Amino acid sequence: MLPIFMVLTSALTLTSVQATTQLRQYSATIEQSTWQLSTNTPLECQLRHDIPRFGQALFRSVASKSLNMAFELQMLRLPDNYALAEVISVPPAWRAGEPSKAIATMQLLKQFNGELPKKAAWTLLTELEQGFSPSFYFNDWYSPDNKIVAFINPVQFSATFTAFNQCIAGLLPYSFEDIAFTVLNYETGSDQLSRESSRRLAQIAEYLKYDSDIDYVEIQGYSDSYGGRWMNEQLSIKRAEKVKSFFVKAGLSADKVQVTGFGERRHIAPNQIAIERKKNRRVVLQLSKP
Repeated sequence: MLPIFMVLTSALTLTSVQATTQLRQYSATIEQSTWQLSTNTPLECQLRHDIPRFGQALFRSVASKSLNMAFELQMLRLPDNYALAEVISVPPAWRAGEPSKAIATMQLLKQFNGELPKKAAWTLLTELEQGFSPSFYFNDWYSPDNKIVAFINPVQFSATFTAFNQCIAGLLPYSFEDIAFTVLNYETGSDQLSRESSRRLAQIAEYLKYDSDIDYVEIQGYSDSYGGRWMNEQLSIKRAEKVKSFFVKAGLSADKVQVTGFGERRHIAPNQIAIERKKNRRVVLQLSKP
């Protein structure tokens, strides 16, 4: 780690702070520096670092169709008004002579933690991996003549970052929003799902293993118009009830699953040709969370 006077000199130079400005520093010492993989599931990965007397640095990636990353600077004392923080990467002592690097500008909103989007968050991780100390400089909203700097210490980062990357690699490639509204289709005249819908239901089953917060499921069954109206209504109910059984077996209470069979009512496509009738043979799932 850089000696404090070297860090502060670099910070003051980069941010054009006058020599008379008071600078309050918050950072973990080498002995205090810890990194924690605080959440490690197929739905979410969280990497945390304590900044003593200031708060925490949090990196977060969640299950999604695309790779994502977010950073949050969690502060014990939240901003009291709008401000901007300069995000600067300070080099380690063993890279003497290398200049600090400006990474981003972070908005500080009243009574909110600071946040950075995907690109800047990944940049912070890359800097930490190389032994740099990302730092956040901003004016104290209670004492405008004072400037605050909070450092993220890269000591002990490497091993936990490896585990964090392994967690990210294991995230599900879909989120709750991707499955919250789902349409399942069926083979003609049966309660047998199409191959594509079977895969979709398997995805939902995998998701339910890790998310216990599903509060309610509404299941609506439909049919095409081939066959008698009463038979079609019963078939639509049978399809919906079979899907309800799936959710109950997955651990959801039966009273949280509502089933309705509409039969051949509410068509979404004509029934003259097979490819259109397939769209009408469906069960619509709507999942909700508190």
